[in-house]
Amino acid sequence: MSQTNNRSDKRPTLPKALKINLTLTTLNLDANWIVENGGQALAEALKTNSNLTTLNLAGSWIRSSVAVSLSEALNTNSTLTTLGLQNNLIGDNGVLTLSEALKFNSTLTTLYLQDNLIRDRGDQALAGALKTNLNLTTLNSWNNSIRDSGAQALAKALNLNSNLVFLDLAGNSFESIGAQALAEALRMNSALMILELRNNSIGDNGAQALHQMSLSKRCIVEH
Repeated sequence: MSQTNNRSDKRPTLPKALKINLTLTTLNLDANWIVENGGQALAEALKTNSNLTTLNLAGSWIRSSVAVSLSEALNTNSTLTTLGLQNNLIGDNGVLTLSEALKFNSTLTTLYLQDNLIRDRGDQALAGALKTNLNLTTLNSWNNSIRDSGAQALAKALNLNSNLVFLDLAGNSFESIGAQALAEALRMNSALMILELRNNSIGDNGAQALHQMSLSKRCIVEH
């Protein structure tokens, strides 16, 4: 075996490097192919890493099994503030475990979940997490498959949540019932500043309810 190969064998893999690195704060792995073993190893490294604040895993073919591992890491990691999981294949099962982690995580402030095959079951789990989470300020879940029941669940969560300032639900599948529920939630919520609802079928009744509510609140509603 050549000396070059010997040196290559001794180089730490990325997950191993993260366990000992003391300076890296941002890691962008956008548009890679992160298979199950690699994702699990990365999540394991996050359990002990104490300096990474931003992790972008967008468009990396991540499925629910890797999302489960990342959720376990969020239960112990105390530094990560931004997690980008957009344009993956997490689905409802992955979001269920992420939502459980959000109930206890005390550092994550920004979560990108757009374009992830999330339906009402996953959205309702997110809503449950928002009822108790005290840190998340930005949640992006556009271009999923959230219907009226999911929007209604989020609306109920907004009645209790006092820290979310940006919520993007554009490009989903809810109609006027979901939009009216979100408009009603704005009566109680004083924290939300921007609510994105474009490219949903909210109809005239939903649009009117949102418009009337936005006139009396600081929140900017795009629909």
